[in-house]
Amino acid sequence: MPLRLGPTELIIILVIILIIFGVGRLGEIGGAMGKGIREFRRGQSGELEQKPEPEPEPAPKPSTSRRRRRPKAS
Repeated sequence: MPLRLGPTELIIILVIILIIFGVGRLGEIGGAMGKGIREFRRGQSGELEQKPEPEPEPAPKPSTSRRRRRPKAS
């Protein structure tokens, strides 16, 4: 029995994925899947011997400095 997915089944699967992961994480998941597919293709063609490009480091968050309190005069 071959597995055939029609448009209705695909829509149901996509709705379930949206419910599980949420809209915000879909971009991250898609990017990770794309990187994985690219690495797989490079490995198949023999280009994996080169060093991978380093990922850019995220910018440091600005520190939230608080005012120092003066010691109470006694």
